[in-house]
Amino acid sequence: MKRSTLLLLIIGLIGWSCQQEQNDDFDIDKQLDYCVSQAKKTLQQIPDDTASIPRNILDGSDQWTFVKYRDWTSGFWPGTLWYLYEYSGDENLKTSADWYTQYLQPLTVEPASDHDLGFQIFCSAGNGYRITGNPQYKEMILRASDTLATLYNPVVGTIHSWPGKTEFPHNTIIDNMINLEMLSWASKNGGAPDHMQIAINHADKTFENHFQDDYSAYHVIIYDTITGDKIKGITHQGYADETMWARGQAWAIYGFTMMYRETRKPEYLDLANNAAQVYLDRLPEDLIPYWDFDVPGIPDVPRDASAAAIVASALLELSQYVADDANLSEKYMDNATGMLVELSENYQSGESNSAFLQHATGHHPQGSEIDASINYADYYYVEALLRLKRLKQGEPLINTVLAQK
Repeated sequence: MKRSTLLLLIIGLIGWSCQQEQNDDFDIDKQLDYCVSQAKKTLQQIPDDTASIPRNILDGSDQWTFVKYRDWTSGFWPGTLWYLYEYSGDENLKTSADWYTQYLQPLTVEPASDHDLGFQIFCSAGNGYRITGNPQYKEMILRASDTLATLYNPVVGTIHSWPGKTEFPHNTIIDNMINLEMLSWASKNGGAPDHMQIAINHADKTFENHFQDDYSAYHVIIYDTITGDKIKGITHQGYADETMWARGQAWAIYGFTMMYRETRKPEYLDLANNAAQVYLDRLPEDLIPYWDFDVPGIPDVPRDASAAAIVASALLELSQYVADDANLSEKYMDNATGMLVELSENYQSGESNSAFLQHATGHHPQGSEIDASINYADYYYVEALLRLKRLKQGEPLINTVLAQK
């Protein structure tokens, strides 16, 4: 072996050893305590018109932008409060979580306008029901599932993600995978039995059509409403049609990991592993992706802390499903922990604003929420911290508890 090669190997091993030591020393409770403190600061900043949900804090500002219940992100704030109440036992957080969850009630009876009901209702009422057993929350989930199911097109075999975008005959986006969890849960807990089949059909069609040869995901697939055939794959929030948009890949990893849990179909696990592999292979050294892996100008482009948080949470669950491959399971655990360490050490908002994280990217092509704090980045960051805490304590993951309720 050449001396230069040996030196690089030694340097690499030292770096890996330091990373392992850093991961082992990671104080999860310290990060969760920080999130509790930040959430309480945010609650104090919400206007007297409390029908306002904090969505983002834009670059250069320390003030939240507030949205109403129809916004696609409306479920993340109450969901975050439920997670933090579960951790802390703080009754004030529970009261606020309940208020914001109840505020979303109209979504369960209004006609469906898009696919986001799972984000809105399952993140809020789903966590609320898991923690409290309040039957009102269960009814919200069941009604919202019925509403979401109205967007299913049996000819195509998927949920119509954006009915309002009439330039596309039938569009399905990779984000939609996350909303299938609510349909699956409803079918197992008193809802319409066919909701599970809708979720499976949607996942199967996404499995067939949404991925390129390297397992990077298209953001949007356009389908023919007459034949149900795929017309083309495009992007909406990525850099270009064939590039790997970071958050889209995160939704793919998370969504197929979750659908494997719900169905135990091995092809879903295979896809989750392959989608995770291309993501991990292309990450920068600090494990936080640029907003698109193929955008020109790297490294001088914005990162996406939200994608990192989503993937960290997904990998923690995925690590449990590959336990028969100890090396792969350890790889997922180590990478997920490393992502959380990096987010905690270098991406927390700290004193700059009352969000948990900064440096997330929303819709870069539209010039929206670039290098911002965004509520779904915070939600998945807390979820990942709680999942890691449970695994360290030998307890089942949060979502698997909900699936069994």
